[in-house]
Amino acid sequence: MKTILVLGAGKSSATLISYLIENAEKEDWKILVADRDLAMIVDKTNQSSFTESFALDMMNKELRRPLIERSDIVISMLPASLHMPVIKDCIKFKKNIITPSYMTPEIKELDKDAKNADILIMNELGLDPGIDHMSAMKIVDRIRDKGGELTYFESFTGGLVAPESDNNPWNYKFTWNPRNVVMAGQGGAAKFIQRGLFKYIPYNRLFRRSEVIEIKEYGKFEGIANRDSLKYRSIYGLDTIPTIYRGTLRRVGFGKAWNYLVQLGATEDGYIMEGSANMTHRDFTNSFLAYNPYDSVELKFRHYMKIDQDDEVWDKLVWLGLFEDTPIGINKDATPAQILQIIMEKKMQLEPHDKDMIVMYHKIGYKIKNKHSEIKSWLVFIGKDQKYTAMSDTVGLPLGIFTKMLLRGEINLKGVRMPIMKEVYLPVLGELEKHGIIFKEKVEEMSEEKAKLQ
Repeated sequence: MKTILVLGAGKSSATLISYLIENAEKEDWKILVADRDLAMIVDKTNQSSFTESFALDMMNKELRRPLIERSDIVISMLPASLHMPVIKDCIKFKKNIITPSYMTPEIKELDKDAKNADILIMNELGLDPGIDHMSAMKIVDRIRDKGGELTYFESFTGGLVAPESDNNPWNYKFTWNPRNVVMAGQGGAAKFIQRGLFKYIPYNRLFRRSEVIEIKEYGKFEGIANRDSLKYRSIYGLDTIPTIYRGTLRRVGFGKAWNYLVQLGATEDGYIMEGSANMTHRDFTNSFLAYNPYDSVELKFRHYMKIDQDDEVWDKLVWLGLFEDTPIGINKDATPAQILQIIMEKKMQLEPHDKDMIVMYHKIGYKIKNKHSEIKSWLVFIGKDQKYTAMSDTVGLPLGIFTKMLLRGEINLKGVRMPIMKEVYLPVLGELEKHGIIFKEKVEEMSEEKAKLQ
């Protein structure tokens, strides 16, 4: 019998745990699930006979290490900041570990230690990062196998609300960690390269520099640049490509409205707001605006942000509750970003009957024997319900599928890796199709003049 340890039973783990349980009898698995909140584990496992549950603080190494030592493979669904001690334990006890999180420079430096321990540390095996890498590399390798040369590469992913559950003016609901949504884009300028020129978008302009992308049957979206697209040139083997751009998808209009929150200062996370524990939503908004005993908060906001009376963005801001006399509802002072998150969570949660939607889009230009072509590849996947969301499926299924391959001995990789090799992405993408996670493609030949404009 093989033992799998899943660390973390949050929103994105529901499908992963379900997949492991469904395969446990056939594959002869025992599944250990650990989380600080035992109720979350019970919700995901339904107390299956193939599972054992452990309520523990992940930073308690005396409790964590025996579980790792007992396991054959570890799947860390913890916040990215908590991966490192777990990974070091896996090296110590010579256990393979996989995560859906970005491979940090600190993790990359453990490559030699992982190889010496004869283990695999597989990172970025979720949705984005994860399915985005695998689906893109499948196209890139196919072009290369035909002797083609890539001329531009664009890739976007968004976790959104499904059309049938889209009932608010932001056209958005939380489908993953709300903290990450509020903090998106912070920590430096977005960097990419376009027609051979390096481009940078500072955070204060990020949400007003987007491009419109249309997906057949699902309408228009806006692509907002990710923080660092440049590092993927070397990861994808595209060091000389003149254009590479990666971004996040939202419905058109989201970026403009979010930009007002950025300009207001509501997304700042570097200081505590004194007295915020006793604030209302309206007090919070007013705290960023100039003192004026005569003008309303709404009027001051409009004047400060230069929002016209007929600007539709105003409906989004009012709907969010920024001007309501509702208590924020915290028991200690917090940062602006933490308060904004609380305000948003009151309005943007998925309801029990709601469904979410994953949208992914690649646009890749290439030439073969001086003939220019463009591939557009897109995925639209809608979740089942509030628990088994599209986000949970697209994060959890790749992890579960790869775990099965690894425990069967079908993968023999060692060291710190990402899922960009054929022996990983072909079987994973193949099984994902059986679960309805299917990409559509359109190939178009282009003139050299048109190709130069991309």
